[in-house]
Amino acid sequence: MKIICEKEKLIKAINSVDKGIPTRTTMPILEGILIQTNDNTVKLTTYDLELGIEYVMECKTQTHGSTVVNATMFSEIIKKLPDTEIKIEINDSNLLVIECEGSIYKLATMNPEEFPELPKINIEKSIEIEQRNLKDMIRKTSFAVSTEENRQIFTGCLFEIQNNKINIVAVDGFRLAWKNRFLEKEAEEFKAVIPGKTLNEINKIINDSYDIVKIGIAKNQALFELENCKIVTRLLEGEFLNYANVIPKTWETKIRVNKNDFQNCFERVSLISASTIEKEKKYPVKIQIEIGKIVMLCTNQTGDAKEEMYISTEGKNLEIGVNPKYFLDALRAIDDEEIIIEFGTSEAPCIIKPTEDDNYTYMILPIRMK
Repeated sequence: MKIICEKEKLIKAINSVDKGIPTRTTMPILEGILIQTNDNTVKLTTYDLELGIEYVMECKTQTHGSTVVNATMFSEIIKKLPDTEIKIEINDSNLLVIECEGSIYKLATMNPEEFPELPKINIEKSIEIEQRNLKDMIRKTSFAVSTEENRQIFTGCLFEIQNNKINIVAVDGFRLAWKNRFLEKEAEEFKAVIPGKTLNEINKIINDSYDIVKIGIAKNQALFELENCKIVTRLLEGEFLNYANVIPKTWETKIRVNKNDFQNCFERVSLISASTIEKEKKYPVKIQIEIGKIVMLCTNQTGDAKEEMYISTEGKNLEIGVNPKYFLDALRAIDDEEIIIEFGTSEAPCIIKPTEDDNYTYMILPIRMK
């Protein structure tokens, strides 16, 4: 194997596939990148047995072949080389030789035949969506997936195609994030739950562009196809929450507030909530709503905090306790200048919505105050 490629293209390929490298594994082969050459292209592949990524890039191929090299070492060397063409080949000692201007590196390789094959997917149903739209939908939902492995179905996001609309939903038992969007092309209905960790890695690969990503669903796998990159992931099995039925349809108290001003107040109050003395304990923030005003309070052993804002209110006065992290996660995900928050009773879920984007809903359960 002997190839010559531009550093910029190679870095882009490495940065795409390194999301498929496991953080911990007992199989050294999985810590490597599979490099395979073809006519004027090279394919890089990584696979942690749950997430597999292939990236094909153009290069000058002088002789064909394949090998596996440690991903971390290969990546770090390439990133620090000069910004010019890089020559890569396998020598007679089966070492991977990397040459660039006056730099020469030789790395040990592994047998490419031992590298596990990515699952072959027989796509049953598929959709197409612009990368920028998918990126926005994942950003606004995936942070709300559960981190508890004993409720594995909730560690993923539901992808649901219904009435030519895509719904992406995340829930962890305390909050719910739901973003939907109409599809431009007709699509068959389906449901699939994709691991949240996978979606976060996919979001690092896709661009904020109008380029299309095709999402294909098989029995227990999903395939994301970009122009020169394929991402394979397993699906989570189980029954997902009937999310539409748990979202309150009515409210007793409703406020409209500038998102950035409210977020800044909440972040300041949260400094007291995240106590440095009791690192494991998060104190709730108490919200008091009166006519035209909201007060945010937090008290613990390190001190207390109080913030007041004059806002637009409707309905009854209210006092409720909330998890500040869950509240801030939603505020940071919303791009609109203003938000609407709907409350029921002090023990009922509250709903946070942008004023302009009626396709995004975030629900959070309250904390019972002492």
